[in-house]
Amino acid sequence: MTKTLYVLNGPNLNLLGTREPDIYGHATLADVEQLCRSSAARFGLAVEFRQSNHEGGIIDAIHDAARNGAAGIVINPAGYTTTSVAILDAIKAISIPTVEVHISNIHAREEFRHQSYVSRAARAVICGFGVEGYALAVVGLATMIGALAQG
Repeated sequence: MTKTLYVLNGPNLNLLGTREPDIYGHATLADVEQLCRSSAARFGLAVEFRQSNHEGGIIDAIHDAARNGAAGIVINPAGYTTTSVAILDAIKAISIPTVEVHISNIHAREEFRHQSYVSRAARAVICGFGVEGYALAVVGLATMIGALAQG
Protein backbone atom coordinates (compact mmCIF):
# COMPACT_ATOMS: atom_id res chain seq x y z
CA MET A 1 0.00 0.00 0.00
CA THR A 2 1.37 3.40 -1.02
CA LYS A 3 2.09 5.82 1.78
CA THR A 4 0.57 9.27 1.35
CA LEU A 5 1.87 12.70 2.28
CA TYR A 6 -0.60 15.52 2.75
CA VAL A 7 0.56 18.88 1.39
CA LEU A 8 -1.59 21.62 2.90
CA ASN A 9 -1.63 25.23 1.81
CA GLY A 10 -3.19 28.16 3.61
CA PRO A 11 -4.87 31.40 2.59
CA ASN A 12 -4.00 33.26 -0.59
CA LEU A 13 -1.66 30.55 -1.86
CA ASN A 14 -4.22 29.93 -4.62
CA LEU A 15 -2.95 33.28 -5.97
CA LEU A 16 0.65 32.13 -6.45
CA GLY A 17 2.07 33.31 -9.72
CA THR A 18 0.24 36.62 -9.59
CA ARG A 19 0.40 37.60 -5.91
CA GLU A 20 3.48 39.70 -5.10
CA PRO A 21 5.75 37.86 -7.55
CA ASP A 22 8.76 39.83 -6.24
CA ILE A 23 8.31 37.91 -2.96
CA TYR A 24 6.64 34.65 -4.00
CA GLY A 25 7.87 34.21 -7.57
CA HIS A 26 5.95 33.31 -10.71
CA ALA A 27 5.23 29.63 -10.05
CA THR A 28 1.56 28.79 -9.62
CA LEU A 29 0.00 26.51 -7.03
CA ALA A 30 -0.43 23.95 -9.83
CA ASP A 31 3.35 24.14 -10.36
CA VAL A 32 3.89 23.55 -6.64
CA GLU A 33 1.56 20.55 -6.74
CA GLN A 34 3.49 19.02 -9.66
CA LEU A 35 6.79 19.66 -7.86
CA CYS A 36 5.49 17.91 -4.73
CA ARG A 37 4.15 14.95 -6.69
CA SER A 38 7.44 14.55 -8.57
CA SER A 39 9.49 14.79 -5.38
CA ALA A 40 7.26 12.30 -3.55
CA ALA A 41 7.26 9.86 -6.47
CA ARG A 42 11.06 9.54 -6.12
CA PHE A 43 10.31 7.82 -2.81
CA GLY A 44 7.26 5.85 -3.93
CA LEU A 45 4.96 8.21 -2.01
CA ALA A 46 1.59 9.60 -3.06
CA VAL A 47 0.44 13.17 -2.40
CA GLU A 48 -2.90 14.53 -1.25
CA PHE A 49 -2.64 18.23 -2.17
CA ARG A 50 -5.05 20.78 -0.69
CA GLN A 51 -5.44 24.52 -0.30
CA SER A 52 -7.94 26.46 1.79
CA ASN A 53 -8.50 30.11 2.52
CA HIS A 54 -10.33 29.07 5.69
CA GLU A 55 -8.77 28.03 8.97
CA GLY A 56 -11.38 25.30 9.50
CA GLY A 57 -10.64 23.82 6.07
CA ILE A 58 -6.99 23.42 7.03
CA ILE A 59 -7.92 21.88 10.37
CA ASP A 60 -10.31 19.47 8.62
CA ALA A 61 -7.48 18.47 6.25
CA ILE A 62 -5.19 17.77 9.22
CA HIS A 63 -7.91 15.62 10.77
CA ASP A 64 -8.40 13.85 7.41
CA ALA A 65 -4.68 13.12 7.27
CA ALA A 66 -4.87 11.42 10.65
CA ARG A 67 -8.08 9.55 9.85
CA ASN A 68 -6.65 8.31 6.53
CA GLY A 69 -3.31 7.19 7.99
CA ALA A 70 -1.10 9.74 6.23
CA ALA A 71 2.62 9.17 6.59
CA GLY A 72 3.38 12.87 6.95
CA ILE A 73 2.23 16.44 6.42
CA VAL A 74 3.88 19.35 4.66
CA ILE A 75 2.10 22.56 5.59
CA ASN A 76 2.42 26.14 4.47
CA PRO A 77 0.00 27.84 6.87
CA ALA A 78 0.59 31.19 5.13
CA GLY A 79 -1.30 33.95 6.96
CA TYR A 80 -2.28 31.54 9.74
CA THR A 81 1.37 30.98 10.66
CA THR A 82 1.37 33.77 13.21
CA THR A 83 -2.24 33.62 14.35
CA SER A 84 -3.63 30.10 14.52
CA VAL A 85 -3.52 28.34 17.84
CA ALA A 86 -6.25 26.09 16.39
CA ILE A 87 -3.95 24.79 13.62
CA LEU A 88 -1.18 24.31 16.21
CA ASP A 89 -3.58 22.31 18.39
CA ALA A 90 -4.73 20.20 15.43
CA ILE A 91 -1.13 19.24 14.60
CA LYS A 92 -0.36 18.52 18.25
CA ALA A 93 -3.48 16.32 18.48
CA ILE A 94 -2.22 13.88 15.83
CA SER A 95 0.86 11.69 15.64
CA ILE A 96 2.00 12.55 12.15
CA PRO A 97 5.40 14.10 11.42
CA THR A 98 4.83 17.59 10.06
CA VAL A 99 7.16 19.92 8.18
CA GLU A 100 6.34 23.62 7.96
CA VAL A 101 7.34 25.36 4.73
CA HIS A 102 7.36 29.00 3.64
CA ILE A 103 8.24 30.31 0.20
CA SER A 104 9.88 33.47 1.52
CA ASN A 105 12.28 33.83 4.42
CA ILE A 106 9.77 34.84 7.07
CA HIS A 107 12.62 35.89 9.38
CA ALA A 108 13.84 38.52 6.91
CA ARG A 109 10.41 40.09 6.57
CA GLU A 110 8.16 42.14 8.84
CA GLU A 111 8.58 41.52 12.56
CA PHE A 112 5.08 40.06 12.98
CA ARG A 113 5.99 37.21 10.59
CA HIS A 114 8.89 36.01 12.74
CA GLN A 115 6.85 34.03 15.27
CA SER A 116 5.13 30.86 14.07
CA TYR A 117 2.63 28.95 16.16
CA VAL A 118 2.92 26.00 13.77
CA SER A 119 6.68 25.75 14.38
CA ARG A 120 5.96 24.71 17.95
CA ALA A 121 4.54 21.41 16.65
CA ALA A 122 6.48 20.95 13.40
CA ARG A 123 9.41 18.53 13.25
CA ALA A 124 11.22 20.90 10.86
CA VAL A 125 10.81 24.29 9.19
CA ILE A 126 12.00 25.28 5.73
CA CYS A 127 11.82 28.87 4.51
CA GLY A 128 13.36 31.14 1.94
CA PHE A 129 13.99 28.67 -0.90
CA GLY A 130 11.02 29.76 -3.00
CA VAL A 131 8.69 27.00 -4.11
CA GLU A 132 11.67 24.62 -4.14
CA GLY A 133 11.24 24.61 -0.37
CA TYR A 134 8.28 22.29 -0.89
CA ALA A 135 10.52 19.75 -2.65
CA LEU A 136 13.03 20.03 0.20
CA ALA A 137 10.20 19.49 2.70
CA VAL A 138 8.99 16.38 0.86
CA VAL A 139 12.51 14.92 0.70
CA GLY A 140 13.12 15.72 4.37
CA LEU A 141 9.81 14.20 5.38
CA ALA A 142 10.50 11.09 3.28
CA THR A 143 13.79 10.71 5.15
CA MET A 144 12.04 11.16 8.51
CA ILE A 145 9.58 8.36 7.78
CA GLY A 146 12.22 6.04 6.36
CA ALA A 147 11.09 6.10 2.73
CA LEU A 148 13.85 5.10 0.36
CA ALA A 149 14.53 6.68 -3.02
CA GLN A 150 13.28 4.49 -5.85
CA GLY A 151 15.45 3.20 -8.69
